[in-house]
Amino acid sequence: MNGYKLIVVLLLGSFSSAAWGQLCQGHYWTEVEAKVKMQEFSQLWNDQNSWEKRADAIKSNLKRGLQWDKIPSFDRPQTLLISAPVSMDGYQVQNIALETFPGFYVTGNLYLPLNGAKKHPAVLSPHGHMKGGRFSEDVQLRCALLAKMGAVVLAYDMVGYGESTQLNHKMPISLLLQTWNSKAIIDYLVNRDDVDPLRIGVTGASGGGTQSFMIAALDPRVSVSVPVVQVSAHFFGGCACESGMPVHKNGAFQTNNVEIAAAFAPRPQLIISDGADWTKNTPEVEFPYLQSVYNVFGKNKSIENVHLAEEQHNYGPSKRIAAYDFLAKHLGLSKNKVQENGQYKEDEIQLLDQEILEIYKTYPQPEGMLQGDQAIMNFLNINKIL
Repeated sequence: MNGYKLIVVLLLGSFSSAAWGQLCQGHYWTEVEAKVKMQEFSQLWNDQNSWEKRADAIKSNLKRGLQWDKIPSFDRPQTLLISAPVSMDGYQVQNIALETFPGFYVTGNLYLPLNGAKKHPAVLSPHGHMKGGRFSEDVQLRCALLAKMGAVVLAYDMVGYGESTQLNHKMPISLLLQTWNSKAIIDYLVNRDDVDPLRIGVTGASGGGTQSFMIAALDPRVSVSVPVVQVSAHFFGGCACESGMPVHKNGAFQTNNVEIAAAFAPRPQLIISDGADWTKNTPEVEFPYLQSVYNVFGKNKSIENVHLAEEQHNYGPSKRIAAYDFLAKHLGLSKNKVQENGQYKEDEIQLLDQEILEIYKTYPQPEGMLQGDQAIMNFLNINKIL
């Protein structure tokens, strides 16, 4: 553990002090300050045209802060490892390792429907910092059920979690790497013969919620977004993978996660919130702002909020039900085989042991993998945060 801390200190110490002045992390504002800021943001636009200019500035700042242009393209075929399918009741599971830029991989699991359709919608399932990551019960349940409903689902590791062992999770550019992995997964999914590229959804909770609204804002191929227990006016994310790069502030330019989520408008979006974390004010603060953005497009029915005031910070059953309903509505999924008397039959899903879901139990790690935080940053020619 001491060695890990030393590495982080050395890496962060290489960045300029000016860069850290641009970071908005954790509870960056109080709840009262955040309400004032939301009012100030609302004065920066008043119709669809002025909002679209604001949204363009938000997206441009995201890419600049992430140093999006540092990721190189392939000059050779990228590596894809994929296991033989494990047949389940109404779906199959395959393990996958996808090279997202030369020498860097994302690992995960494909959940594939067996409903006979030629083209299926696809759903990205990033996980948060909860125990178990992509192997956890809630991730397996929602991915399997969505597959039985007719979606191709890809659950994937956060960097430094699960089989993503090339780096430490809290390394300085983890937000860039995670978001690029999400983009590369969309590249992969839309090029599959069994995926409808016009029906791409994303949903995750906590840190996975951050990843959901980040990639949704950046990638126009995402058609439906369901960020869970994370969209907050005052909380900017407590981990380097959420707020460790200057994506919210650049000089005089300032935004927050509500506006990043709003930049997805007018595409359908469900915000799920609870009463025990930084999303507790959603019905009064965050959701009205999102509604005002969708209203300028005449799409007020495309933005919804399910607020569960008595619940905790998780992706529990009530939250999953809300997500299933919304994704079914907007991606054209079928509830016929997964419901009985109006209730989702999650109890019929068989959970798989982690060893069965690990791609590197089938294949050795590819040769030429970048190893270590500094090696990855050197390869990308990133030695400071802008």
